[in-house]
Formats: sequence, structure tokens, C-alpha cells
Amino acid sequence: MIPLSTRMRPDNLDEFVGQTHFMYKGSLLYNAIKNKTFDSAIFFGPSGTGKTTLARITAKEMDADFIEINASTTGTKELKEILEKAKNRFFGLMKETTYVYVDEFHRWNKLQQDSLLKALEEGVIRFIGSTTENPYFAVNNAILSRVRNIYEFRRLRTEDIHKLLKRTIKDKNKGLGGWGISYEEEALYLLADMSGGDARVALDTLGFIADNLSSGEVMSKEIIGEAMQRQTTFYDKSEDKYNLLSALQKSIRGSDPDAAIHYLARLLEGGGDLQMIGRRLLVIASEDVGMAYPSAITIVTACVQAALMVGLPEAQINLAQAVVLMASCPKSNAACMALERAKSDLKTKKIDDVPAHLKDSHYSGATKRGHGIDYKYPHNYGGYVTQQYLPDNLYHQGVRYYEPTSNGSESSFKKYLEELKKIDERNHKG
Repeated sequence: MIPLSTRMRPDNLDEFVGQTHFMYKGSLLYNAIKNKTFDSAIFFGPSGTGKTTLARITAKEMDADFIEINASTTGTKELKEILEKAKNRFFGLMKETTYVYVDEFHRWNKLQQDSLLKALEEGVIRFIGSTTENPYFAVNNAILSRVRNIYEFRRLRTEDIHKLLKRTIKDKNKGLGGWGISYEEEALYLLADMSGGDARVALDTLGFIADNLSSGEVMSKEIIGEAMQRQTTFYDKSEDKYNLLSALQKSIRGSDPDAAIHYLARLLEGGGDLQMIGRRLLVIASEDVGMAYPSAITIVTACVQAALMVGLPEAQINLAQAVVLMASCPKSNAACMALERAKSDLKTKKIDDVPAHLKDSHYSGATKRGHGIDYKYPHNYGGYVTQQYLPDNLYHQGVRYYEPTSNGSESSFKKYLEELKKIDERNHKG
């Protein structure tokens, strides 16, 4: 049986949901597809966010020959055959360009990726590659330079997935419109929220539930929890998860490991998403611990990555380590506040230009413009030399954004910066 997520793929651009940062009526990409001027592109982002769907819609709108392959199952031999056929179409009687969509493009090695280069340069094919990996690391530079645009797909918002679920339940042709499914509105929203921004997970879970609901049974929050194999305790109130995340952060900030662990436990027992909790912990590591214990961000990142790799239930142990560490170590928000003060100045003051001696001088003509002249390379002076770095007006005002505390490791940075300040004062007097 065809999965519900496959049956419900939209047929045109106007049915496409999500990715509104680049796909909306009147956007450049929307117009390029409608005007049939779309060129090669790379789509990257998490699974279930619409990469394959948009590639298929694009090919349909372009009225072009479309070939879809998966890099994990297609080798160099098969690719050469595809390119040869595309070449015959392009240089033959039809004079048509072929769209080649390669899913999981990052799985090809350098040689396989480079085999597309000639066809791309000659215009024989238009290429759409999709990947869950960052293309700037996973795709060869030669391919990147020949692809006009790289589009980052983000996890779908809960509202977007909820819209897809409602559409599916009402759709009588491809969806569940003729099934007479009864559901609680809160349950449908809960399914959207628990899907982690993945439309495929949401739709296929809905399909699983629809196939197995007893006659006359209403799709409830409890059924959603059973289908997702997750508890739904704090979803009884839509604001609970945000209240618990807030309480977790404030308990860590207040150096109360017992309270912090309590709220972590409630999040986990309530069905809290690992990524949601992990993102908050990473923010806390920089916002609240900061320079008082600079290693916190490294350790917390490792704990969060370990949790995502291990998965539940053992992932809870990794998150507990991160929470106890941050609740028990010194705190400082000085780095965070320094940024806020600098941003405030940008909004409220007229800021002078970058000092000429700090401007880029690595190009011909820079010296004539006075760029880079008189810059003192600190390493030539033993690691530090008195020199102006702030724009003129801020420098003369003696602006200080970063005010280090005496907490934890930050006390040593504070001492070091104070010594440098004394050196500057002596040099100015001398």
C-alpha cells in the first residue's frame, strides 16, 4: 500500500506548504519555476521538509523530461547512461534539456559528482540535488560553482504540518476524506507538534492511526501518544513545555542542580523532544555560563550530540550530565550582555567607519586608498601592542562593552584584560 505521505504530495506550487523564507507566491524561486527560467539548484535540509516534493513540482511545471535517481543506489555506470540519453535529447531533434534529480547527493564520491560537470557546462542537463548534509562540506566546489542557487529547507512549523493534516483528512481523492474519521482538534495539533517538523512522520503516523482505529473511535491525544510511542503529559496545556523549559533555564542560571534535574525529568516524562531540549541547553551554555566556564559549551554540545546519537531512553543520561554540569558551575552573562550593548549602540548612535589601518589590504590599490597602513601586527610585539581598534568616536568615548566578572575562569580573563589596560595607559602617558 502506498504510504499516505506519498499519496498526499502536492501536485503544484500553490499546494506546497512551508519554506516561506524562499517559496511564496511572487518569490524569485516561485517566479523562476512559473516563468520556466529555473536553473540548477541544490536543496538541503532535514528529512520530510519538501525537498523531493519541490523537485518533482519544478520538473512538472517546466514541462521537461525528468529523471529521478538516488545516489545510494545509482552508480557511475547508470549515471553515464542517463547523461548519454540526455545528450541525445539536447543535441538531437528534440533540443530539450533533461532535469536530473539526485536524492541523497552527498553519498556520491568526488569522481561521481564530477561526472556531472560537462553535462552541466554544456546545458545538457539541469541538475537538482537534495541532501541532508551541509552542501558546502558534502558537495564538490566544482559542482557548487555551476549551480545557481542553494536552498536551505527548514523543519516545518507546527502550523504548517497541522495544515497538511487537516487537508489530508478532508481530501476525498488522495487522502482520508471518505473515511469518516472523528478526531479531537487538540489531538491533531498534538500530532503536528510531536512530529519534529517532519511532514512525512506526521502523515504516515496519521495513516497508521486511520488504518487501525476501531469503528466509531475518536482520534484522541492518548491515541496520538500511543502511535508516536511518546507520553503526552505536558501537552494537556499547550504552554506547559515552554513553562518547563523556562523553569529549567532559570534553575540552571540560579545554580540549583536539584531543581534543574527536576524540570528536565518533567520534560522527558512529558514527551519532550530531544532536539527541543538540546537547543535550549546549548543556548544556556553561552547565555548563562559563558566565560565563567568556557568549556561548558564544548561539553554540552558533546552531551547533546551524544543524546541525539544514542536516542531514548539512554539519551536522558547525556542530557542529565549537561544539566548538572551547568547548574553546578560558575555563571556569567558578560559575553551576552557585551553583544546587547554593542547592538544597542548600533541602533542609537552614529558610528564612525572602520579605522583605515584595520581595513583589508590584500588587494591591489588598497595602499593608495590608505588601507592597512600603520597596522601593527601584535605577534611581532610579543602578542600585544597598544593600538586603536574601535571606530574613532567610540574609541574616544572610551566605550567598553565586555565587563568581565570575577566568577570562575572569567576572573583570569578579567585580570589579563586589566593588565593590558594598564599597558595602554602607560603608553599613552609616555
